[in-house]
Amino acid sequence: MDLLMMVNHEDKKAVLGNEMIEVKRGQRITSIRKLCDKWSWSNTKVTQFLNLLQNDGMIYLKSDTKKTVITIANYDSYQSREEGKTIQNRRDNSTKQTEKRTNKNNKELKNDKEVKSPSCRKPEIYDEDSIPFQLSLKLFNNIRKNNSGFKQPNLQKWSDEFRLMMERDNRTEYQIAHLIDWCQQDSFWKANILSPSKLRKQYDQLVLKIQSEEQTKQNKSPQQFSLDRPNHWKEPKPLTKEEISKLRKMENELPY
Repeated sequence: MDLLMMVNHEDKKAVLGNEMIEVKRGQRITSIRKLCDKWSWSNTKVTQFLNLLQNDGMIYLKSDTKKTVITIANYDSYQSREEGKTIQNRRDNSTKQTEKRTNKNNKELKNDKEVKSPSCRKPEIYDEDSIPFQLSLKLFNNIRKNNSGFKQPNLQKWSDEFRLMMERDNRTEYQIAHLIDWCQQDSFWKANILSPSKLRKQYDQLVLKIQSEEQTKQNKSPQQFSLDRPNHWKEPKPLTKEEISKLRKMENELPY
């Protein structure tokens, strides 16, 4: 196998001393000494091995004082088999690489979907001092005021829903807190808003209801009258002594 890898795959020319030597396909110019160094064998072992291959018809040897020419017998048949194996190996490697890339892409796509998918999002743990958790407690305590037997929910899940209201729906904590107080005081909505998801779903409708009530209150508020004297009224005349005397007399005759 080593000799097959060493020989030329095509016709070439090589310079040896002052000579230009043509080296055919399947040939190699070397020496016993070089092969000894390459294989870490003794001179005798290398010579015996090459003679063995030649006697078996696998190679042809031609030696002189300067060189040893090794020719692989039937090199084309070896090369055809090797080329076939090489092509098949390349195909197999290409197929394996394609499968690896496909599997890698599928894995990356799956991981990307898992990251982006809300259902696969790693649940967040909310601290008790966080705004979402405080809003959850506010809703829970308001519901408990109306129904003392209301079962305590998963406040972490409630907190996550309030987080979505603020991050995705752009609701402020003050707007949400005001809506919680209002809906739990309303005779109809306090029985229907029993979770953050329900509050989120009915948010716009609740806001419209609040605005409608505010408008109604403004329309029913008493009108404000000015106590200032109209400019077109004449200035009153001062009371006379007789008029003052009559008023005092009437005041004294009052029973109270």
